[in-house]
Amino acid sequence: MIFKSIPVGFFEVNCYILAIKENSPAIIIDPGDEKEKIKIVLDKFQLKPALIINTHGHIDHIGCDEAFGVEIYIHKEDVPLLKNSRLNLSQMLGAPFSVKGRIHSLEDKENIKAGEIELQVIHVPGHTPGGIALLMRKPKNNLLFTGDTLFCLGIGRTDFPGADETLLIKSIKERLLILPDDTVIYPGHGPSSTIGKEKKDNPFLN
Repeated sequence: MIFKSIPVGFFEVNCYILAIKENSPAIIIDPGDEKEKIKIVLDKFQLKPALIINTHGHIDHIGCDEAFGVEIYIHKEDVPLLKNSRLNLSQMLGAPFSVKGRIHSLEDKENIKAGEIELQVIHVPGHTPGGIALLMRKPKNNLLFTGDTLFCLGIGRTDFPGADETLLIKSIKERLLILPDDTVIYPGHGPSSTIGKEKKDNPFLN
């Protein structure tokens, strides 16, 4: 499997590229900025973008959504963020942005497939109303992309419009920490971790 993490933009969002092998369809998770940096990886492995998944609708995760000409997948509760520059925080940064491309609204537990890769949607509201984590089902079953919900020894911010700290912690504890301890988490910012480590050491969850 091809699995690449690319830090992009001022906020160093982890953009993830997934494909089963060279010259195959690719899933792009959170292409927040620096489209040329992402394209270099796609070209290196001769990958064809199949779809984009946004773990949530903030500008640092969606800035290059329209750069690859494919459908954008996001939870139904965060579709309004793609279309509203105030809600996605781009207006606050002085560069209003909204997505005009094709949007597929996701449901909790929906499976997303591209080639031989399959990801399952886990709705984890709190950072945004439609925040999601993505649990890989195929070809592996112990990888979890957590967006800005759960970080290595941290949790997502809850001082933005639509955020709720109590709900965020509830989402993490009831929907993510129930996964096996050896599940590796790949967050929207910063280094990877495991569910076991976060259960034991994350100061926001204990």
